[in-house]
Amino acid sequence: MPNQRLLTLLQPSPFKVGVLIVILSCLLFYSFGNKKPMLLEALDNRILDNMFHLRGPIETTEAIVIVDIDEKSLRKIGQWPWPRNIVADLVKKIHEAGAKVIGFDIVFAEEDRTSPQRFIDELSGYLPDRITPDDIQAMKENDAMNYDLILGDTIAQTPVVLGYIFQTVDDGLKRAVDTPFPSCNIRIEPDHIPPGELALIPSYRAIINILDISQAETEGFFNVFPDPSGTVRKVPLLMELDGVPYPSLALEMLRMGLGAEGVTIHASSQATGGKNGILGITLAGRFIPTDDNGQVAVNFRGPQKTFPYVSAHDVLQGKDLSRLDEKIILIGTSAAGLLDLRAIPYSNVFPGVEVHANVIDNILANDPFTHDVFTEIGLTYTLIILGGLLMAFLLAYSSPLIGGFGGILLVFLYLSYGNYHLFFLKNQIIGITYPLMAIVTVFIFVTLFNYFFEGREKRFIHGAFGHYVSPDVVNQLMQNPDKLSLAGEQKNVTIFFNDIRGFTSISEKMNSEELGIFMNEYLTAMSTLIMEHKGTVDKYIGDAIMAIWGAPLDDDDHAANAIRASLAMMEKLEEIRPTWEDRGLPYIDIGIGLNTGTVSVGNFGSEQRFDYTVLGDNVNLASRLEGSNKTYGTNIIISEFTKAAINDRFFCRFIDMVRMKGKEQPVTIYEPLIEGKPDEILKEEVETFERAIALYKEKEFHQAEAILEELQSSRPRKLYTLYLERIEAFSKKPPPENWDGVFTFTTK
Repeated sequence: MPNQRLLTLLQPSPFKVGVLIVILSCLLFYSFGNKKPMLLEALDNRILDNMFHLRGPIETTEAIVIVDIDEKSLRKIGQWPWPRNIVADLVKKIHEAGAKVIGFDIVFAEEDRTSPQRFIDELSGYLPDRITPDDIQAMKENDAMNYDLILGDTIAQTPVVLGYIFQTVDDGLKRAVDTPFPSCNIRIEPDHIPPGELALIPSYRAIINILDISQAETEGFFNVFPDPSGTVRKVPLLMELDGVPYPSLALEMLRMGLGAEGVTIHASSQATGGKNGILGITLAGRFIPTDDNGQVAVNFRGPQKTFPYVSAHDVLQGKDLSRLDEKIILIGTSAAGLLDLRAIPYSNVFPGVEVHANVIDNILANDPFTHDVFTEIGLTYTLIILGGLLMAFLLAYSSPLIGGFGGILLVFLYLSYGNYHLFFLKNQIIGITYPLMAIVTVFIFVTLFNYFFEGREKRFIHGAFGHYVSPDVVNQLMQNPDKLSLAGEQKNVTIFFNDIRGFTSISEKMNSEELGIFMNEYLTAMSTLIMEHKGTVDKYIGDAIMAIWGAPLDDDDHAANAIRASLAMMEKLEEIRPTWEDRGLPYIDIGIGLNTGTVSVGNFGSEQRFDYTVLGDNVNLASRLEGSNKTYGTNIIISEFTKAAINDRFFCRFIDMVRMKGKEQPVTIYEPLIEGKPDEILKEEVETFERAIALYKEKEFHQAEAILEELQSSRPRKLYTLYLERIEAFSKKPPPENWDGVFTFTTK
């Protein structure tokens, strides 16, 4: 017994294959550690980009305005770089308009070549004789002739943060004087960690502003580093040069605007890769989450021009100055020719100055994105295990369609509600590519297993049984092969028999080819209607069809569906009769018998050959009812049991109370005429006939005869003739005293 259990456990199955894929996926993810492969990270970023587009632009804090050196300014003032006295005038105008702080997304790394001071010696030969050498020397020493000093003096008198650039690659140009000037007081917690041990992005040298201009209270770098796809998603708030941390332009502008003395770096107490990662930065009581390298994940507000832009030319002309009051001002450029354009999730062409505006706005609104690697790891394992097992279960114990739909629904719910609503809209970044790939892998492998292994058994069943049982039976057997047994079950069903009236004489008038074509047309038309009304074609017996409703598939309304199919057959027959008559075929008429009751349903036969069918007295009654149509001149006869199952949904005509040959109990039989309510003419005819039958049962034969003769005169039917013949027979030989009105068939 233990060996049998072990063999059963080791036997492959679709669900076990899914479980194996889940386990392998977890082990592979564990091997990644805390660092995902670049491909997964790139795919996660693409999903993140789509979420930005799905969310769309959001409101800013309205605290930031960009003074733009735009195409209009270049056209009006001239190409960049402008004379520094013009830049000084721009700074004055902004300051006088009431700006809180002004930041330059520009570095003035070279002297202004347009300063008059540079051209005095060259112009001295053209000056009038009355201008002495002393006058020329005085002009050289006049600061008003040096535009760099003019700009530097203006900056010294205004709340300005100058920008500079870190060079991260060793280009061999490093000098001792190439050191930025941060006035920011930087603390580190825990305080035992030296600055040189922080995992900040390292730099080789700084490209700084010239000394005459570098008169600002503080400076900050404005480097941004795109990811491998070329898209800016994170911006460093701190970088390291020679073991010293330096703040960014955005961080210094915020510090000055908020009136803070310095910032605190919160470092991890555990070193990873030889350096201590950064947890975040505190500025003026605000905690700013960062990655290990001190980069903030930018929650971009929208595409270009999400923040208000004011043209630098308009500011110089004194226009739109009211828009600058009490604002944080960034001076930068959107002009394509100056090449300060970046790619962000919203756009591939985005001004670099607006990237810094987004960083400042994120910190002011306290909503930059956070990425907790441990939350992502835990969620990934949860999704792989729960999602993978659910996918395996659906595919193993349901159809591939349901499994596939379930998988798509699972992905949709996680992407739309889970990741988008629970994380993205709450400013958390969670990578989902790997768990999605794991679930898709489960789907692929379990589906393939189903096809190549379990599908082989289903294809055998289809090939073995598809030719002689109904498609519904085949489908059920394919889904449940264990039902291939000879044992039956008791079910309440509706049994249907149908055949062609006078088929022997009809077939004698056709050759074999014509007969084959006719039978195929007839059986196809009738069988299609049976299956369209949820019935199962059990078998063909020459020109006869046997069908069942309620098995193998359950159908709570099997009696009504069987009658609907029968009425539809009569309509179809009226439709196709003209086609047969045009081909010279005789008039075709059919009879249908229906009975509802409990039968034995299952596969009956021998071990070598068996058939799915129904057995029992209720089957025999349906067959007898079909044959009775010839007696009564009807096309469809149903038993009282079928009528009871349909309630009053169909309008039926009473036919007779009969006792079938070999049976003791009589059965009332009816003819279904129409679904729903009849018209007045039909209703009146049936009610008149029923009055005649009531008199007939009371042995009031003369009164019944009068009504029946009137009916026969106006609407002749074989049914009326039959009762008139019975009354005539009773007039010659009256029925016995205990006569109950039941007619006993002496033949089958």
